[in-house]
Amino acid sequence: VYGAWVAYQQTDMKKLVAYSSVSHLAFVVLGITSLTVEGLTGGVLQMVNHGVSTGALFFLVGVLYERRHTREFSEYGGLASVVPWFSFFLVLTACSSMGVPGLNGFVGEFLVLLGTYQRNPWHAVIAVSGIIFGAIYLLVFLRKILFGPVDNAENKTMRDLEPREWAGLVPMAIFMLVLGIAPYVLLDKVRPSLERYWTNLARPEATRVTQVDANGGRK
Repeated sequence: VYGAWVAYQQTDMKKLVAYSSVSHLAFVVLGITSLTVEGLTGGVLQMVNHGVSTGALFFLVGVLYERRHTREFSEYGGLASVVPWFSFFLVLTACSSMGVPGLNGFVGEFLVLLGTYQRNPWHAVIAVSGIIFGAIYLLVFLRKILFGPVDNAENKTMRDLEPREWAGLVPMAIFMLVLGIAPYVLLDKVRPSLERYWTNLARPEATRVTQVDANGGRK
């Protein structure tokens, strides 16, 4: 919640994404410390989602910085009409980071909240407020960059995505869509291991391994 609130206060795009990263990773910690299979699964999934969504946000901020050499929100506005493909990927990535259903961020956040609610409902309620703050600062982020009039003359001639930038963004966008529509692609791989881990954690005696001493006897 704190990370999301501080992200909302930023005037620098890179700092906003950095604090959003703090907020998302705290969600991962929440899933792990819920000590439930659902929370652990959501935490692992969110670690993957965070790497994709936040990585893409940093990439897109870098695209703007490479063209204008500034990351201040006040230098932008109205880019949706100037660089439509850049705007498309920025909106898609922001929606992924917000956890919009149909994209990768939704399933991980839902599992974390489900596992946390099983352990402590009030912690889940507080976590939901962090998601709400996250949606607010990312929507403000999009409004300041993409919408409104193009007041800065330098932005009117900004070039859209180049081939090397397409090559970096398309795989991440595909990943966001695949994990949002078919999360079982990853969940089927990690859940059995996490279920065994939880079983051993809940029943420590299950982890005891029969040892053989030097004389061949068991102990």
